[in-house]
Amino acid sequence: MAALAGPRRRSALVATLVAVTTAAVVAVSASGPFHLLDARLVDFAATLRPAAPSPDVVIVAIDEPSFADVGDQWPWPRALHGRLVRALRTAGARAIGFDVVFAEASNDRDDEAFAAALEPDVVLGADESVVETPQADQILRTEPLQTLTAAGARSGLVSVMLDGDGVLRRVPPFADGFARRLLEAAGERPAATAPGDLIAPVGPARTYRTVSYYQALDPAGTLPPGTFRDAIVLVGLSLQAVPDVKASGTDAFATPFTPRTGRLVPGVEVQAAILDTLRLDRAITATPASLGVVLTALAALLAGLSVRGGTHPAAIVGGAAFTAAMVAGAGLLLAFRHVWVSPVCPALAFTTVLTVQGIADFAAERRLRRDIVRAFRQYLAPELVERLAAEPAALRLGGERRELTVLFCDLRGFTGIAERLKDEPERLTQLVNRVLDPLSDEILKRGGTIDKYMGDCVMAFWNAPLEEPDHAGRAVEAALAMVEAVARLSAAIEREPDGTGRPIGPLAVGVGVNTGEAVVGNMGSSARFDYTALGDTVNTAARLQTLTRRYDVPILVGDATRAALGERFAFTAVDSVVPRGRSEPEAVWAVTRSGVAEATHGG
Repeated sequence: MAALAGPRRRSALVATLVAVTTAAVVAVSASGPFHLLDARLVDFAATLRPAAPSPDVVIVAIDEPSFADVGDQWPWPRALHGRLVRALRTAGARAIGFDVVFAEASNDRDDEAFAAALEPDVVLGADESVVETPQADQILRTEPLQTLTAAGARSGLVSVMLDGDGVLRRVPPFADGFARRLLEAAGERPAATAPGDLIAPVGPARTYRTVSYYQALDPAGTLPPGTFRDAIVLVGLSLQAVPDVKASGTDAFATPFTPRTGRLVPGVEVQAAILDTLRLDRAITATPASLGVVLTALAALLAGLSVRGGTHPAAIVGGAAFTAAMVAGAGLLLAFRHVWVSPVCPALAFTTVLTVQGIADFAAERRLRRDIVRAFRQYLAPELVERLAAEPAALRLGGERRELTVLFCDLRGFTGIAERLKDEPERLTQLVNRVLDPLSDEILKRGGTIDKYMGDCVMAFWNAPLEEPDHAGRAVEAALAMVEAVARLSAAIEREPDGTGRPIGPLAVGVGVNTGEAVVGNMGSSARFDYTALGDTVNTAARLQTLTRRYDVPILVGDATRAALGERFAFTAVDSVVPRGRSEPEAVWAVTRSGVAEATHGG
């Protein structure tokens, strides 16, 4: 597309657009809706290639089958949890974590039985909540029963932090978090994380290896050998009765996988994902806001450079490629480096500059095209002018093959007339125009496209650029009307004197019409071109026009035109010719309707 203004002014306008766009996008990036959009995007990217769960992390689910087997309501007797701890330890578990807060005493016997099984390889859940009052926010911490921790068990916070949209994404910032304490109990060192780091998504519910609580009470009798050998075991509620996000349940959360599955993930499985994130040092870290500003400015600048000379199709393709590259690059960094570089701001800045400048250039080009169409209105059929007004792209260089009917019309004896009027060029020009005006009118009235004027000769064709099913009939009707129009004109001017005082004499035309395939479109250079037709069909039409002199008839048509019209007109075969590139001759026909095929004055 053409540029809006001169190079310097355009560069200034584009630079202003780049600066304004950068400032606007950076301002928008600080808003809540943008943060939500970015969070949803990182959710989508992270779940495309989720992290693999550790094979030695096992979930012991307090689930419906276990409730049926135990035959008791929750909370279960703590002596039963003591049995579970001993069974898991005997089966080879390295560390055992209960995603359950045992904060109140039950009965002394059960608490003592549970405490007797606890050692430093067990972590019990603790909780932290915030109570908001008009005066201040108060943090309340709920620890496990002292009897249990005194026996050697550790405690770790199972509290999590939800984002504004209710999705659990972030690694809890607690130094004594449940997953950290469980890794320490297993003899491993958790990786350090920064505030705001994201949990590496592992999968939807039941992604981790899961067994029911009642099975874990007797692993030797209900599970394959080695199920808990050197395993880190997490015990917690995992109820199938909390199926989706609309259901409210105990200890289940929306995670990045919830939009895909529509299901919540049990808290114990979230703790397992946090444990793997800390254990394998794969927390997702967001880049600083300052880097986002720099990338946004660079993207806007790159877009400005791409449209500085005009909004070309290559710039649009480049914009799509840039956006795709940004998204792909962000995905690769996330997958392999656990770093999130948001592509939203750079892509938005690039697209905004490209779109705004493209709209401005499009409006400018529309104005330019209106001027071009106004100039073409003299040479093209009204339907074509409307088509060009609606589709300026038709003015660009290009072509297509299609069936056309081509017409050539030439003034008979024009060489002699030109010789006699050689000292009166103005009069000769006037005479040519007086002849070409009615010829052009007859073509345009029948939907033809005037290709070009060649002195006293006019070339036209039908069925391009607008489709015309009756293109052969329209062309022959135009030819007949042109002969009749020149006959009327001849009666008015044949007695006008030429430069020597002699009458100009009668005027007549020869018309050649041919139908067939041709290449039609805008031909020329990018600076100057014509909508024209090329090919043997065109050459044959011109040859037929020349042959009208030999056979002294006004109109000759090719065999394909004759075949297309059937009995609609009366034709007389006058000869046969061999078209270029063929070996078989084709008939040449004169139109004889209304006696038009009778001999006319030649020159």
